[in-house]
Amino acid sequence: MPADPSDDAPLRVLESFGEPRPTTNPYLVLLLRSLRRLAHVDTFTWRRALTGRYDVLHLHWPEAVLAKSTPLRRAAACAALAFVLARCRVTRTAIVRTAHNVAPHERQPWAVRAVLRACDRRTTAWVRLNDETETPAGALVATIPHGDYDDWYAEHALPDVVTGRVVAAGLVRPYKAVPALVEAFRGVRTSGATLEVAGRPSSDAVEGEVRAAAGDDPRIVLELRHLDDAELVAAVGRSQVVALTYPELHNSGAMLLALTLGRPVLVPANAVTDAAADEIGVDWVLRYDGPLTPRTLEDALARSAGSRGAGPDLSRRAWPVVARAHVELMRAARARVRGDERPR
Repeated sequence: MPADPSDDAPLRVLESFGEPRPTTNPYLVLLLRSLRRLAHVDTFTWRRALTGRYDVLHLHWPEAVLAKSTPLRRAAACAALAFVLARCRVTRTAIVRTAHNVAPHERQPWAVRAVLRACDRRTTAWVRLNDETETPAGALVATIPHGDYDDWYAEHALPDVVTGRVVAAGLVRPYKAVPALVEAFRGVRTSGATLEVAGRPSSDAVEGEVRAAAGDDPRIVLELRHLDDAELVAAVGRSQVVALTYPELHNSGAMLLALTLGRPVLVPANAVTDAAADEIGVDWVLRYDGPLTPRTLEDALARSAGSRGAGPDLSRRAWPVVARAHVELMRAARARVRGDERPR
């Protein structure tokens, strides 16, 4: 990575999310805490973005910045973010983008898509959470894995495993294909097997699909509501295996949550999950090929039964390591936009 000749100069970062609230994604809160030990980091307000002084604008999900309750407010946010991007270019402010997803999970309005394309063009450096995420040619890029949740959930009691329990916990969104998981479970014949789906559906339609798939199967427990941290830990903790059977799984905070709590995960086999199994342990990242079937779930319960020896290897996911890698990339991005880059 190129070196910044002013490495000792204070680094000022503006994150693209607001000051944390109880509902803020824990990944963002943990990142903010760890970065603030190494740099001056502000959270997002439009005033700071439009008039403040910062070396790096760190974008996570830019579509979230543009998500507004009315078309008029959304149009105003699009115009404001477009102005921020232009201001960054004039002031030689670096834009560092974390590629959480290959693309937004939901279809975006045309104005949002236009601003997202502008974000892509203006991005100086990319953080990818795994090596399989494609980034534009010629851009600075660093692979910085998703950090663990050790500090976040440590205060909550972890319950004993319920033998035979498969759990899907967290926000229930269409891309997670939870109804297909429920339908597959209804064909499971493993004695004592149960399924728990715990989390708030993203819409009434999604909730209806999950309930219809469950039918009257008494082995399926539905807790379709928002879970606080203690309830989330309890739901994951009860699991023998956590099912993350998203057809297009690429990055998953839910996977790191389950592994941090010492519960194995069931995931579709692909290049990302294969690499995770190599890093973390094949007994903890259980992969399957082909479509999700009752046999897939039966095999996962058989494979996750009993002792797995040492816990999952999350040494690369410690937040001090994650934060240092972010700051290194941000300094390199600052050097690039200021023309201070040195040859490798």
